[in-house]
Amino acid sequence: MATVMVVDDDESIRALLQRLLTGAGYDVVVAEDAVVAGHMVLESPPDLIVLDVTMPYMSGFEFAAILNADQTVPFIPVIFLTSREDGHDRAMALGAVGYVNKPVERDTLLALVRQHLPQRA
Repeated sequence: MATVMVVDDDESIRALLQRLLTGAGYDVVVAEDAVVAGHMVLESPPDLIVLDVTMPYMSGFEFAAILNADQTVPFIPVIFLTSREDGHDRAMALGAVGYVNKPVERDTLLALVRQHLPQRA
């Protein structure tokens, strides 16, 4: 079973996405910010990350840039999640495989996840 990490500072968003992705057949781990997520990635890298852009301590963009620069971490597809209208180009420049606006469209998010985890979902 593929593991999806959800990183969002909003507890209700984390819970919603965890239910959605678990119901779709994925193992889901959650983190409330990029600092916690970073520790989790180092311990056990997920197969894909759904990453909020605006969080305390470190933005999703900053976190993705650090992941990309760390040669000890394998490539992990990242789908950015945001309520911001800007940022699509920056997300793509960081190698994101998707950019989903809040409120999250269930089918859009699941299609992106399935697209990048087809052999494991």
